[in-house]
Amino acid sequence: MRGVGRAICGRVRWRKMRGCGSDPQYPMLSGAHSTEVCAMMKIPLRLRCAAFIACVITPVFAAESYPVKPIRIIVPSSPSSGPDVVTRLIGGVFTDLWGQQVVADNRGGSAGNIGAEIAAHSAPDGYTLFMASAQQVTGPLVFDKLQYSLIGDFTPISLIASSPYVLIVNPSVPANSVREFIALARSRPGTLYYGTGGVGGAPHLATEMLRTMAGLKFEHVPYKTIVFALIDTMAGQVQFSFSVLPVALPMVKQGKLRALGVTSLKRSSLAPELEAIAETVPGYEVIGWYGLMAPQKTSPAIVAQLSAAILRSLQTAEMQEKLRALGADPIVSGPREFGGFLVEQNEKFRKLVNAAGLRNK
Repeated sequence: MRGVGRAICGRVRWRKMRGCGSDPQYPMLSGAHSTEVCAMMKIPLRLRCAAFIACVITPVFAAESYPVKPIRIIVPSSPSSGPDVVTRLIGGVFTDLWGQQVVADNRGGSAGNIGAEIAAHSAPDGYTLFMASAQQVTGPLVFDKLQYSLIGDFTPISLIASSPYVLIVNPSVPANSVREFIALARSRPGTLYYGTGGVGGAPHLATEMLRTMAGLKFEHVPYKTIVFALIDTMAGQVQFSFSVLPVALPMVKQGKLRALGVTSLKRSSLAPELEAIAETVPGYEVIGWYGLMAPQKTSPAIVAQLSAAILRSLQTAEMQEKLRALGADPIVSGPREFGGFLVEQNEKFRKLVNAAGLRNK
């Protein structure tokens, strides 16, 4: 540092000795700029050097020393939800790597839109991050007045994992397959109630896609979070819902819910015994995913550092096993790939929202 400072300050002192008049070798010190340069030269040399060094070197050191304090990851859902579980896994990776505490800040409600709005307007300093999911793609497509855009207000860091949603019913529902469920819904139009974590969320649109493609009629009961919807599905207050596998599988294994089918085009390796809804409704597909993002204008160096840390962890057998145990498949993806994926998802769900007439509901 001292060597750099002496070199810079020495150069400024040498130029000062040349004078502030016209100099063909140094046009920056002549002509129209000479007055401004001379005025600048009246500032004490040490202050000029200090300002110059701070401008050039501080950003580099800031990126190299990151993080120097705890990191907060806003989770737009309740504890024990899919995004929450994945956040805690990734938080553990950062803590082991950098020795800084990572706090999962659960801000559930309104299908994840509350947490997304808070994260979108946080300082882009790398100390507030956001665990995004499919919920945040669909919300802005349904509501006009949301104060965020997943594509416009966030910087992608990395996709982490994907998981199909699963159609789950209360055990009292007389259906043991997707085909039987559709037949039941057709025989009792408007009498089956389903719960979601809010209007415009991915489970809501997964149900709307099934409704429009199969020609069914359901009644929607939106809850504050998907966890409350699942509790009422187990209690029989609503007959069915959609949830990501990591959250639903434990309840299915305990016999509290019955799983009928997954929302991927093909059967999932995570639960191969479950049929794909597309086997009965061709073309049906809705995929859940988790990805880490930062507020727009976060330093590219910090984004790259976070992305590299996630990439290294996802390549380890330990992390892959942990994610698969939760019912999620690891995804290796950098910021650019993640950004392209978001654009594709946005267009897909935009078409569904328009076709189902969900805008502004």
